[in-house]
Amino acid sequence: MAADLHSLVHLIFISVVALFPVINPVGTAFVVMPYLSQLDSIGKARAVRLITFYAFCVCTVTLLLGHWILSLFGLSIPVVQLAGGIIICRSGWQLLGAGNEPRRESAAGTDTSQLAIEDQLFFPLTFPLTAGAGTVSVLLTLSAHAANADVGAQLLNMGAIEVAVVCMCALVYFFYSNTQRIQRYLGTRGEAIFNRLIAFFIFCVGLQIATTGAKVLFTS
Repeated sequence: MAADLHSLVHLIFISVVALFPVINPVGTAFVVMPYLSQLDSIGKARAVRLITFYAFCVCTVTLLLGHWILSLFGLSIPVVQLAGGIIICRSGWQLLGAGNEPRRESAAGTDTSQLAIEDQLFFPLTFPLTAGAGTVSVLLTLSAHAANADVGAQLLNMGAIEVAVVCMCALVYFFYSNTQRIQRYLGTRGEAIFNRLIAFFIFCVGLQIATTGAKVLFTS
């Protein structure tokens, strides 16, 4: 029982670490901020709630249908683990070697009227800015990594990843709601240092997942 609990906690941890850099609630919050800057407090709170909800839906649907998608394309779990782990490693490596320039286009000059924001809450503010192709790829990889022949264990593993999704959505809500305050305290240099630390952890997580897949492939 203790071993199972430790395994679930470990899965939640690596899921959060894997999802954090692709969702990047800190960095993305600074990109989304210009879209919301001219809204009043009520309008901004509503927009942030909807973005968070949409992001949760995108992540949950991807997680629940991920195994079916793998079956549809005839992909084995170890192959997805290996390929997904390599992609995650590549993402971490690129972040480690990146400069301090922003990774996404600036949203300055965007029409921030209430009507325009309503039309942009899902696209592009939720997808792909908040939960894009990288998030989908990581969730598919995590779903494959958590696969288990035991249905009960499979449900527990999926629940653990869903907990990580909820944690990430909570961070999105927090950072999107407090962007201006965070910008004053964190600063450009602090954001760069924080992102580099996360990049190192994501590289390690990707390497672990890829190694797990490769071990199964080469021993079968």
